[in-house]
Order: sequence, then structure tokens, then C-alpha cells
Amino acid sequence: MRACIIFNPTARGDKARHFRRHIDDLGPGIALKPTQAPGDGRRLAAEAVRDGFDTLVAAGGDGTVNEVLNGLADAPDGFARARLAVLPLGTVNVFARELGLPLELRAAWQTILKGGERRIDAPFLECLTPEGPQRRHFAQLAGAGLDARAISLVDWDMKKRIGPLAYAVAGAKAMSGPHPQITVAAEGESVTGELVLVGNGRFYGGSLPVFPEARLDDGLLDICVFPRVTWGLMARYALGYVTDGPRAPREMRMLRVARARLSAPAAVPCEVEGDLCGMLPVELGLLPGVLRVVA
Repeated sequence: MRACIIFNPTARGDKARHFRRHIDDLGPGIALKPTQAPGDGRRLAAEAVRDGFDTLVAAGGDGTVNEVLNGLADAPDGFARARLAVLPLGTVNVFARELGLPLELRAAWQTILKGGERRIDAPFLECLTPEGPQRRHFAQLAGAGLDARAISLVDWDMKKRIGPLAYAVAGAKAMSGPHPQITVAAEGESVTGELVLVGNGRFYGGSLPVFPEARLDDGLLDICVFPRVTWGLMARYALGYVTDGPRAPREMRMLRVARARLSAPAAVPCEVEGDLCGMLPVELGLLPGVLRVVA
């Protein structure tokens, strides 16, 4: 195994500090590529593939995983040449939980050394940006509407203090804004709602099984369409966060499709893996079974 660890040296928190102290203990022949700015992980991952590394380790949270995944996709034949591994150092670590990885550093590293591997789908979102059309892959989830607006309102200092609850605070702030109708068109069907969540795996926002039938390798995207965004909906999912069992509203629609288009009559942001990535309209799709992950 030729492994390259991509890590944000400015990351805070006990896990990140512990990782920095024990980098030299991870073993010989392990390359470390520190990032310097947002987006660096993507560039460094693509470089690592071109340099012949066969295992790219994303040491961080879901945002770091997403950058490394997209760098893997950017490299010529990247999915065939290298695989993705995760050292979960983030606040939520949704993808690591989905894979069933240990969240403790040493145990997670031992999992990587053992080298177990599985193939999963590589979903993507395509949208127009000022630089032209852009494709953004995601491992676990994407969304449009309230959750993307909430991400834009997250107080990052608060997130460092109270963790995932900072997203709930931002969600409450986002409730005061407008909620334009989003149209999901897929396989001849059209559904509208004020919030759209897209899952590759089961979990959203930690260990909430918002997409109970989703599988990482089934060749399908699970799309939840919420007709209305209300305080009752927020309360329902806040309770679900505590009990690990959100109660979905009866009127929620669930689509399981390979491709879809999201559009809106007004400006609506979208996000992947907790990172804003553009505005609607977007096209959703996936590459079935191309992503190799250590699990």
C-alpha cells in the first residue's frame, strides 16, 4: 500500500491535536500532504494519484472527504488507480459512520492498514458556475433549500464549541427566510417541495437514518422531497437527533432514481457534504460501483 494522507494542519479539536502528535507513529512510507486553503485537498488528491499513490487518506471531516473524493475523480482514471480511505477527525463524520468505521484514531488507522475494500457508487451534482459547467461528486449526501441556507449561516466558532448543534441553531435562523418551491424531475415524474435532501447512504446530519432504504452500492439516489418547511418539521428532526429515530411527515415524497433534475423559479442554494456548491438548477447522477473505499 502506498498511502498519502491529506490533512488540514489548522484543524482544531482533540482528534486533530492527537493526530498531529502521532503522525510519526503511523508507520514508514506514509506521505503527508498538508492543505493550505479551502480546495487544496482536491488539488493535492489529484496530484497524489498522478504520483502513483494507491490509497488516499482523507484525515478530517466530511468536507475533507469530499475534497479528496473530487481530487480522485479529477485525476485521469483516478477511480481505477486509487482508493479512498477515511481518518474521521471531523465534528460529525457522517460518511465514516455510514461505512461503519471506528471513530477512534488508532482503531481507524488499523482498519486502513488491514486494507479491506468495497466498491460503492460515486454520485455527482452538475451545475453552471461563473467558470462554466462544474461536476461535484459526493460520497454521502446533498441538499437544496433550507439545509443549504442553514450551512451559509453556521457560526463556525460556535460549531467548534457545541459541535453539530451549531447546525440546528443555523437552521432556526434559516427558517425566517423565503422558501421557494423546488421541482424535482426524474424518470417522467415531477414533485415539488421547499426542501430536497439527496442521499447515497442512509444517514444525514450524523446518525439520523433519513434515507432508510438507501445503500451505497445500489446504483440509485434516494431523494426526499418535503412539501413544506415548518417549525413542526424542525422539531420532529430535532427530536430524531436525540432519539436516532426521526419521524418523517406523511406528506414527504421519496424517490429512488439514478438521475434527476432540480430547479426553482427563484435563487435556491445547494450543498454537498455540508459545503455550498452553487445554485439551482442542477443535474444529479451517479457512476455505479466505481469508487473503491477502505472499509
